[in-house]
Amino acid sequence: MAKEENKTSRRKFLSRSARGTGLVALGGLGGLLTGKRSISAKDTVWQIDPYKCIQCGQCATECVLMPSAVKCVHSYELCGYCFRCFGYFDPNTTDFNSAAENQLCPTGAINRRFIEEPYYEYTIDESLCIGCGKCVKGCGTFGNGSLFLQVRHDLCLNCSECRIARSCPADAFVRVPADQPYLFKKRDEQI
Repeated sequence: MAKEENKTSRRKFLSRSARGTGLVALGGLGGLLTGKRSISAKDTVWQIDPYKCIQCGQCATECVLMPSAVKCVHSYELCGYCFRCFGYFDPNTTDFNSAAENQLCPTGAINRRFIEEPYYEYTIDESLCIGCGKCVKGCGTFGNGSLFLQVRHDLCLNCSECRIARSCPADAFVRVPADQPYLFKKRDEQI
């Protein structure tokens, strides 16, 4: 009787192993035939689509990191180097100097430098940026939209279920290939 049980369990084992091996081989063959390989979370990273982002402010508050891994970036190609940058100045200010009370950024992360009359250059100090998007909203509302938010991958933990992505009301958080981790605004793609 013990021999009969061994034969049965051995037979079941071999049968199940053969089926499992066949399924694995079939999956591999399907992948070869379609020319595609499966993409895992390790092959992709989170990023913000700058054309979908509505600057809701949740990047600053929902990220598991403090400060957020989301930072403002500047597309110099789009910038007008304006005297009155709407991403830099509070819209209610009438005094256009770089005093803190005139700035839109709550942390002073945007630096303003005179180039020549009437042009100024604006740079982002990412170590001060909290990803609130106030400057991005100002630039997009009244300016040319040269400021936008991006996830900085040297800071991001690449959580499999990103808290910001779950709470983003515009579904602007998307997975992109890790070898092309940034989505930039370009002049020809402006709406």
